[in-house]
Amino acid sequence: MLTRESLQSGHYFENLELPHEYRWSQNRIDQSLASTLAARPDNSDDLWIFAYGSLMWNPLLEFDRRELATLHGWHRSFCMRSLAGRGSAEQPGRMLGLEPGGSTEGIVLRLSASTRDDELRVVWTREMISGAYLPTWAPVTLANGVEAYAIAFVADATGPLFENDASVATTTPIIATASGSFGTNADYVFKLEAALSECGLRDQYIASLATSLRAAASEVM
Repeated sequence: MLTRESLQSGHYFENLELPHEYRWSQNRIDQSLASTLAARPDNSDDLWIFAYGSLMWNPLLEFDRRELATLHGWHRSFCMRSLAGRGSAEQPGRMLGLEPGGSTEGIVLRLSASTRDDELRVVWTREMISGAYLPTWAPVTLANGVEAYAIAFVADATGPLFENDASVATTTPIIATASGSFGTNADYVFKLEAALSECGLRDQYIASLATSLRAAASEVM
């Protein structure tokens, strides 16, 4: 299981079973963080991270506020090959990303100003080790109606890990059979379904995929 200690100690960065050709250097990860912060579209003192996948149930971040929020202009999609963690080079799974269009209900995490730099480095090491995402400032609406910008890790459609077809029919057999050092790919989907339910949220795409995965598992049995 991914832990905060493994991210901070360098163990995750050094030992993740990601093929070398897909691995970003620490310098490249740091440059991505710097360029993202430089592109901030507002002057707010608050810095929010939008959580829509494993950051919902295993954030591994220190934050001072957690709110339900809706991200505008993006939707969930298992549109990237997973070669490590919950997949392998021999049997790739699928990673969750965001693709343009629609909206996504999730959580925003506000980083404390006193520890912000350290926390940003933690999340960048976690999310950008393969460079599969484009960290993007996107508009969100908090549950209380307040509008803000949050950093969302959206899928890089130009990257080598991107897959065009993220439909339930296509991804079900891939996710059903993939696994890695963090567990099965299917378990990720079920954990996300549960995390959404605990927040009183529902994503039809995730619900349909979870149902399809259960049906596939019952057929095997």
